[in-house]
Parts: sequence; structure tokens; C-alpha cells
Amino acid sequence: MIITRTPFRMPLGGGGTDLPSFYKKHSGFIFSASINKYMYVAINRPLIDKLIRVKYSQSETVVNPKDLKHELVREALRHCGIKEQIEISSFADLPAGTGMGSSSSYLVGLLKALYELNRDAISRKDLAELACHIELDILKKPIGKQDQYLVALGGFAVLDIAKDGAVTARQAQLSPDLIEELEFKCVLFYTHKQHDTIDILKGQSEQAAVSESQVEKALLQIKDIGKQILSEFEKGESKNFGKLMHNHWQVKKTMSNKISDPWLDEVYDLALKAGAEGGKIMGSGGGGLFLFFTPNSRKELRSTMQAQGLTELPFNFDFEGSKTLLNFYQHSNGK
Repeated sequence: MIITRTPFRMPLGGGGTDLPSFYKKHSGFIFSASINKYMYVAINRPLIDKLIRVKYSQSETVVNPKDLKHELVREALRHCGIKEQIEISSFADLPAGTGMGSSSSYLVGLLKALYELNRDAISRKDLAELACHIELDILKKPIGKQDQYLVALGGFAVLDIAKDGAVTARQAQLSPDLIEELEFKCVLFYTHKQHDTIDILKGQSEQAAVSESQVEKALLQIKDIGKQILSEFEKGESKNFGKLMHNHWQVKKTMSNKISDPWLDEVYDLALKAGAEGGKIMGSGGGGLFLFFTPNSRKELRSTMQAQGLTELPFNFDFEGSKTLLNFYQHSNGK
């Protein structure tokens, strides 16, 4: 038995500029954090037969990996050369469709577990790049490189993405006092509305490649806002974070009519009246989790959101990234 734990990520700035259709023209910039809500992946070698079993929201049992419907598992097994005799299960602190990068957390955690099983070493950066290769190059998903890197690295990561797709990653230099302040003043609420990330990002990706399109213009603004947020944080300040998030959200909504809706707009307006200085939907939009920044008491914001049917998600930041919790094969003589 091998069990890995991989965090979910919380975007702070630059979201969307990690799409290939954008960074190939303008280069990308991402500033994001990992939180202590996790995806767990467990793998085991059955002793009796050589079947492949995968348990997630569905359950699959096949003889050959190519017959798996779960694309991420199928391609991960193929890459790692595992053709038989394996059981894979997963469970998570958050459901899919919350905008927190669950599919990439799953893939990164699975790949880490499979490398452990094969007794192969892999760096965090290579783990992230491998996950990007599977999702973007092999499966052709219209997503970016943010999720894979953030959940592999953990912490407050800054990604500079060159036009050729090369990623330079570093940890933001934030003071312990600022991190503690952000944990107190940032509040997450689950809207109980799930969204289709692929559907939303597909349209954005197509439009980002069109010169002078509204999406391209919006992403250029979002990139600049993200750099302002990072600059402020590395100076130890958060006083403009709410305003910058508010600007980000207003710009982001211009990219697609699927990012928000009348109810989400109403929730946002009520949050501002209840003391929040700004906020945004996590991920591509359309539902999932709302992040708000409130400099004062959170009591009124909490009661207002609760009255709208939202559920608060308490969190702290994660600094460990994807890690192995358990490896019973470590001292075994066979695979």
C-alpha cells in the first residue's frame, strides 16, 4: 500500500495567463497558494489476480490499461510502464467542480505514488511537468500549467511561463506575519454550484489566441494585477489586496458569460455590503468556491453568506506540496 497526499491550490493572481494560447504570445505569470485541503491517492498490488481496479466516483475493473475510461489513470499507468496487477483508490477533502484544481491534484498524487511503487526518483518540478505533459500534450485538455505546479510544490508559488512553455518557479518571499494575516482575512465559501472547467476554459483558450480579442485584453490586465498583488505581498502589505481582487473579478467576468450569473453577482454584492473589500470565484468561474478578503470582523460576512446558502471552508496554507504519507513497499523485495 502506498498513500500520497496532494494539496488543492488557491489562485491569487494571474489566473488564465498559464493557457498556452496566451503565454505563447505574451508569456504567462501566476501567483498562487496551496491550502491544507487535500486529495489522497492510494495504490495497492493485489495478491491473487493481475486485474487493474480503479475506484473513484465510478469503479472500473479491466485487464488492459488501454481499456480504462479514466483518462488520467490510463495515461499515468502507460507512462510508468504498469500494465497489470494494481488497485487505485482516491478520496478528497473537496468535491470536483469547486475550482481548486482537483484533477491536477489527483494526477500529481497518482504519479507520485506510481513513481514510489517503481522506486524511481522524481523532482517536484519534473512531477509538475509530467502532469502538464499528460493533461496538455497527450489529452489535449484546454487548461494551463498553474494547477500541476502549485500542488506539486506547495506554499506560495510564483510561476513565470516563457513563450516556449518553460516554467521558472520560485517561492514568494512572504513574512510569517503576512501569512498569518492572510489566513485571518481571507475567507472561502462554497457556493454549492459545481462548474465545468473544461467547457469554460475551452472558449477562453480559443479567444486568447485571437489578437485584440476581449479575452486577450482581459488576460493582459489580469497578468498586471497579479504582479501588483505579488509586489504588495512581498513588501509585507495587504491593504490593497481586496481592491485588486475586486478589479480582477470585474475584468475576469468580461471574458465569458459563463464565469458568473445573476445569483453569483448578487452574492458578491452582498459580501461587499457585509464588509468584504473584494473577492472572486476560484478557478475558471461559474461556481465552486468564492474567496473574499475582509479586513475587519468576519462575523457579518459569515452570517450574510450563510443566509444565502453558502458554506464556509476554514483553511490554512500548505507548505509541503505533494508528499508520500505511507509506503509499505519501501522495504519489499518485489514489485
